[in-house]
Amino acid sequence: MSIRSEQEALIGWVFEAYLMEHHHGDILQLIENTSEETHHAVVVNAMTLFEANMEVGDFFNAYPHDVLSIFDKVLYKIAMELSQRASPRGQKPKELRMRHTLHARITGLPVCPELTRNTIPRCRDVGHFLSVTGTVIRTSVTKVLEYMRDYMCAKCRHVFTMEADFDQFYTFSPPVACPNPSGCTSSKFSCLSGVSEPAACRDYQEIKIQEQVQRLSVGSIPRSMMVILEDDLVDSCKSGDDVTIYGVMCQRWKPFYDGTRCEVELVLKANNIEVNNQQAGTSLLMKDVQQEFEDFWESYKHDPIAGRNQILLSLCPQVFGMYVIKLAVAMVLAGGVQRIDTSGSKIRGECHMLLVGDPGTGKSQFLKYAAKIMPRSVLTAGIGSTSAGLTVAAVKDGGDWHLEAGALVLSDGGLCCIDEFNSIKEHDRISIHEAMEQQSISVAKAGMVCKLNTRCTILAATNPKGQYNPNEPLSVNVALASPLLSRFDLVLCLLDTRNTDWDRVISSFILEDRVLPADSTSLWSMEKMKAYFSVIRHLQPQLSDDANNILTRYYQLQRQSDSRSVARTTIRMLESLSRLAEAHARLMYRETVTVEDAIMAISVMECSMQGGALLGSVNALLTSFPDEPAQQYQTQCQVLLEGLNLPLLLQREMDRLAGLKSSMSEGFQFDPPADGHQPELRDTQLTTDGQHHDIISSCEMSPDRVTSSRIASTQANKNGKAIKFKKESTSEQVGKVSAAAQGQRHSDRDQQHVIQKV
Repeated sequence: MSIRSEQEALIGWVFEAYLMEHHHGDILQLIENTSEETHHAVVVNAMTLFEANMEVGDFFNAYPHDVLSIFDKVLYKIAMELSQRASPRGQKPKELRMRHTLHARITGLPVCPELTRNTIPRCRDVGHFLSVTGTVIRTSVTKVLEYMRDYMCAKCRHVFTMEADFDQFYTFSPPVACPNPSGCTSSKFSCLSGVSEPAACRDYQEIKIQEQVQRLSVGSIPRSMMVILEDDLVDSCKSGDDVTIYGVMCQRWKPFYDGTRCEVELVLKANNIEVNNQQAGTSLLMKDVQQEFEDFWESYKHDPIAGRNQILLSLCPQVFGMYVIKLAVAMVLAGGVQRIDTSGSKIRGECHMLLVGDPGTGKSQFLKYAAKIMPRSVLTAGIGSTSAGLTVAAVKDGGDWHLEAGALVLSDGGLCCIDEFNSIKEHDRISIHEAMEQQSISVAKAGMVCKLNTRCTILAATNPKGQYNPNEPLSVNVALASPLLSRFDLVLCLLDTRNTDWDRVISSFILEDRVLPADSTSLWSMEKMKAYFSVIRHLQPQLSDDANNILTRYYQLQRQSDSRSVARTTIRMLESLSRLAEAHARLMYRETVTVEDAIMAISVMECSMQGGALLGSVNALLTSFPDEPAQQYQTQCQVLLEGLNLPLLLQREMDRLAGLKSSMSEGFQFDPPADGHQPELRDTQLTTDGQHHDIISSCEMSPDRVTSSRIASTQANKNGKAIKFKKESTSEQVGKVSAAAQGQRHSDRDQQHVIQKV
């Protein structure tokens, strides 16, 4: 059964009215810019079209092939009419091959189970027009497809055209009888395009899509299917893209042969394809949310560190504390700026981080949260991962070899999270050396030699080999070779030490969170965090001279240290420092890398050095948010710049902080922050034994502002009293540090006067 002539006329009339109302200007622009060989599309919104006449929607669901061909004919007819009106007199319009270069592409199907699918369709869907959402896992090479041939009858010399059969992989079935209306009965024909080049060809590509894992039910294994792309749809997506494909479900089989079984497969013949990567929508989203972020930083212009800590509180909120870890993860997600030197070689801007920690320290939680924030991410476990699974695999399909992208290639331009990194076999682990530093993978498999891009950030987690021994080098504790360790910008250790106060706070946090879900309005939502990291990755901060000075001096100090780690203090460390400083500048929403960014990059690097030259050993697991971020940064800045012997920079930075503090006090008297955020993050502070000399650990083990009051109230209700912690007096501790820093400042000023006199 097919569409009758009166029904075809109705469909053509409705579609012509829709085109003249909604796409008149688009068709005129296509006529002006198009050539006879270029394919162009007019995107038709199905909802708007079906609202004009619901009967057309019924015909479209029942006979999609016929209706789509009617749409193309009507589009060609309107294009010819408009072209004749627009062309000058005496000049013929372009009509030689325009019939095959204009296509009506359908989008915006109604969201209903009959038309919209998140899973692979079944046999009952054959012949229906569907919208299928999935992830591209394989793309074949673009081929030239001959879809039409001319035949001539050997008896009457009648020339006719035959199209290739899609159901049989576009093979040509020889004609059976002459279609001459005069009644020729010949059965012998000759192909006119057999000896010359094909007359009618089009671009052809096959891709393979897979169901999205997050949309599957429990215990399901994602299935896959082939999709046929033709003409202008070819090369519209690449491996790793999340796509929505509009097309007709079809069956196809290979030509029959004696003694062979017929294998029928389901394919989707695409009519339109939309790439759903959130990076594509970032440009539209950026203008809307950019003003909101600018207002946020305007409210924190006198205390920017407090504004940054407010963002860090929203990062992985289900994990308590871990101030340094959250700061490092945020900097890695923000990333640095890629640089190209005069010789043309590229220096990567993506940061890599390795989390080394005891079981139960929250490593996998950070990986899962980071994978949700980034628009293009892949999360994989090291157990069972091979070099082909991480890089690229050669797959033979239908007699041809194809390259199937692995985890690093699929995450190109995004984030690759590798859990249980120590479970990867040694010879498979070596395969990611090139991917981490050169940002590419060289492949020589099955006769195919090529290079694939892997411009991604790697966030890996591993367990130490046995009990972590602080006296042994890092390469021994984690059983990773030095060449691999040197490629990680940050290697942070999470050691589960015995601490009664910390265990009490953590247990209260977990139990309170189970009883009362987090409902704090000050935390950013997941969507807002996604938007913020998408926006800041477009910033291109440049290193200032002062920041460059600090990073260079710190690198020289690390190289001269007697207890330096050979695997970590290479020339890559200097590049890592610049990347981390740029990442912190992005996180602070600015275009210049300041002294503040360089100080924070060095602080995080010190935590990564396992016994740094300036701040000593730090257990990143026990670090928590400071009560007064500005005061903590000021003390930290004094110790670092004095250790680097940079008194002039220290003086300028102290003057800047004093100016901010005075303006902040004036601002609080007249103009409090509009969003109601308070710079003080908490009023409870704990310290650990034996780490009072560490500036970062001066804020260790203090509970988060969001949960401190709730924890105290919960313990008061359960035990009849508030939580009491063993702690050293905060004022005494800050007083000791401030007195020591003040004495060093006086000595630096004396030294500065001597230099000026000389």
